Amino acid sequence: MNQFNYIRPSKQQAAIEAVAKDANAKFIAGGTNLVDLMKRGVMAPQKLVDINRLPLTKIERQGNALRIGALALNATVADDRQVRERHPLLAQAINAGASAQLRNMATTGGNMLQRTRCPYFYDTAMPCNKREPGTGCGALEGINRMHAIFGFSDKCIAVHPSDMSVALVALDATVLVSGPKGDRRIPFTDLHRLPGDAPEKDTTLEPGELITAVDVPDGPFTKHVSYYKVRERASYAFALVSAAAALDLDGTTIKAARLAFGSVAHKPWRLTAAEQMLVGKPATEETFRQAAAVAMQGAKAFKHNEYKLKLAPNTLIQALKTAAA
Repeated sequence: MNQFNYIRPSKQQAAIEAVAKDANAKFIAGGTNLVDLMKRGVMAPQKLVDINRLPLTKIERQGNALRIGALALNATVADDRQVRERHPLLAQAINAGASAQLRNMATTGGNMLQRTRCPYFYDTAMPCNKREPGTGCGALEGINRMHAIFGFSDKCIAVHPSDMSVALVALDATVLVSGPKGDRRIPFTDLHRLPGDAPEKDTTLEPGELITAVDVPDGPFTKHVSYYKVRERASYAFALVSAAAALDLDGTTIKAARLAFGSVAHKPWRLTAAEQMLVGKPATEETFRQAAAVAMQGAKAFKHNEYKLKLAPNTLIQALKTAAA
């Protein structure tokens, strides 16, 4: 048993200061990821700062966006009327993640910050640069069937596990954070990092910064959307590949598109080139196949995940076909 201190401040600034002043402190909310990592010995924080008393659970309109508090539970967000009506892609993605029990505990902020499920990261007997920098990446020459085909480095080929984040990156969300230096806004595309030479850093958050909310802007993507997740079993499994697709249609002509892959990179993978290619085109299977080919440019597989080079474009095509209906 690793001993740790536990505090539960009721003021946001007190929580931020508690983590900012202690490099071994971590925020905890639902605990659906951090507690598992502590049990397995992957992480051993010496202080837990429980933020559940902070007033960060609201889902409300803020200007031309829907603001979702960082402590809003995944189940609550997916079932919220405003989310279902204005951002059905987000509701679909959340409901595709984990189990009902976990969605009843997991928070919006925690979902964004969950760590990779790479088995080499979870196994403390194996080398892992993300868990222990400088030890190597066991997945490079190991069993890498679940791993990245985009944006990886020779230091890490792990993938980001969140379903919700794939929808948020596609919907141009913005993350609101507060820290020792004040408040700032981070475009969702910039929240997560590629591994590069520092795979231990998952995000661009500064020490002590706390996610307080996420803003999802209004848009035309309220009807023709699909989150398509391919997994090895229908319940409680992380994606082999997932695709988020949202279309704005004028009849059968595509006026705008938002696309993203999940479980193919160290971060949710936005497909801007494929989005641009779709504009002005007819919503046909042939068009979708062309977009999928554009989306796969630059993809590279390893020994055990070559199947993703075929599965990923097929997943995107199916998501687009479902969205177009």
